[in-house]
Amino acid sequence: PDTPCSCDCFVSVPPASAIPAVIFCQELRPTPDEVQEVVFVPAPCTALGPHLQCTYIEVEQVSKTHAVILSRPSWLWGAEMGANEHGVCIGNEAVWTKEPVGEGEALLGMDLLRLALERGSSAQEALHVITGLLERYGQGGSCREDPTPFCYHNTFLLADRTEAWVLETAGRLWAAQRIREGARNISNQLSIGTDISAEHPELRAHAQTQGWWDGQGTFDFAQVFSLTQQPVRMEAAKARFRIGRELLGQEQGGITAEVMMGILRNKESGICMDSGGFRTTASMVSILPRDPTQPCVHFFTATPDPSRSVFKPFIFGVGGAQAPQVLSPTFGAQDPARTLPRFQTQVDRRHILYRGHQIALGLMESEQDQGQQLRQKQRALEQEGLEAARGLLAGQRAPPPQEWGGLFQTFVERESQMYA
Repeated sequence: PDTPCSCDCFVSVPPASAIPAVIFCQELRPTPDEVQEVVFVPAPCTALGPHLQCTYIEVEQVSKTHAVILSRPSWLWGAEMGANEHGVCIGNEAVWTKEPVGEGEALLGMDLLRLALERGSSAQEALHVITGLLERYGQGGSCREDPTPFCYHNTFLLADRTEAWVLETAGRLWAAQRIREGARNISNQLSIGTDISAEHPELRAHAQTQGWWDGQGTFDFAQVFSLTQQPVRMEAAKARFRIGRELLGQEQGGITAEVMMGILRNKESGICMDSGGFRTTASMVSILPRDPTQPCVHFFTATPDPSRSVFKPFIFGVGGAQAPQVLSPTFGAQDPARTLPRFQTQVDRRHILYRGHQIALGLMESEQDQGQQLRQKQRALEQEGLEAARGLLAGQRAPPPQEWGGLFQTFVERESQMYA
């Protein structure tokens, strides 16, 4: 139970950003062997059915959904981080509070994230989607591919072209903080104190009924709802949260996508992990320009350890399609995530790029010269993507709009060829 299942999420809102754009990033450390796939889901062109099957339960479907790009554990329906065609980004993290965690199957926080991206055209609208679904369906169910249930509540960092929101939950209860400027991070703990921009209507009454708050003094959400004795995993998160905030503070006014990538690659802080057989599983960085005529650019690794991975650019556009190299194999009705009781067997979910990257990591760790050459190739490919993004944001329109949809697939193919 105290294995390092953790995440870190960051956002920079002008004037903290070096450019007139919101910069968002997240990386994941769920379990040592989890495979993250990057999935593109276009906006449907035909009418949707009345119900939608999520990881464990069905929910009522809506009449229209948005195109999304998701980084997700390959065994479930939802996602741990992603973006939609309207420039909304969301990251999701585990948290434990005084409210009991439900092991009964409901919506996972990762399901809530995907539903919010599919249904919300702004960060605030996506927040309302999550809180509405939370009230109606609740959250619960095991969050990892293991016969022993692993359950938690969820925190979210939501961002769009103009602002960001932190949403922290405890069962069906929640509090939210609006970020109109500056930098903010979350790391597997409640972090909203007295600066509450919105909250569940019964939040304070419930805290008072439980004896957690006297109803008289200042209401500090994190202080009231955090566990008195924190699990080991949450104590470690405190240090990462503090260091992450310090790293953002050192770059105030100069935060770029490259700065965020550097933070995600920072090993001294514990944000980037690659020791003890445990590695950061996947990473994402997004540039959300204030100018609505400029495209948002999202970078995904789809592979573990960002210090030895390539951030590859994705842009919503004409010709957008799934890159098959980052899509995990499927197992249909025989998938251990679907058969009851769940997770009694294991299957190999590694996608093509993941397999190639595993071989590359081995070379980097054992063959100094060949590994160094491979790392140089990775950095050169990543730099191409960053230069393309800079060109777009500078108004140079290179690559042209008709090529945006296939940009990510092109970079994935080139990385795969590098490992082959």
